[in-house]
Amino acid sequence: MNFKAKIEIRGINPYVLVSPARAGRIKAGWKKPMPVLVQVNGQPDPPWRINMMPAGDGSFYLYLDGVVRKASGTDLGDMVDVSVVFDEAYTGGPQHEMLPEFAARLDAEPSAKARWDGLSPSLQKEILRYLANLKSDAARQRNVERALAVLGGAKERFLARDWN
Repeated sequence: MNFKAKIEIRGINPYVLVSPARAGRIKAGWKKPMPVLVQVNGQPDPPWRINMMPAGDGSFYLYLDGVVRKASGTDLGDMVDVSVVFDEAYTGGPQHEMLPEFAARLDAEPSAKARWDGLSPSLQKEILRYLANLKSDAARQRNVERALAVLGGAKERFLARDWN
């Protein structure tokens, strides 16, 4: 699917709006976040994986993160050529294994485990990705402690979010 669109902003997030008709041509009947491969003005190469977010009326917000905008040399207000295809290689669920120490600690703390089980799959996936990408054992341990603290009810920030 190729189309022209203007880069707009929603809150702090640059995006282009994908109409219901266009979204239907990308993947008919899709109602949840849609995994796609995107290029703006032919960049980046290879295309970047993004989830288009439903707007509630059949259209989708295609948020353009910094990687895409930098590669394409674009900014807010620019008219751009957008190429979007459904990401057939996408698989749902966590892409990273749960760290054994995190799993053991969750099992040992029932309130944190219950809160973990109540999180959306996308937030669980985000936490697991974050923990898996930490470089040092000390950073992993420190962030496992922070994750368990907020899951256990502590009022603090973790992953750029206020918890509880």
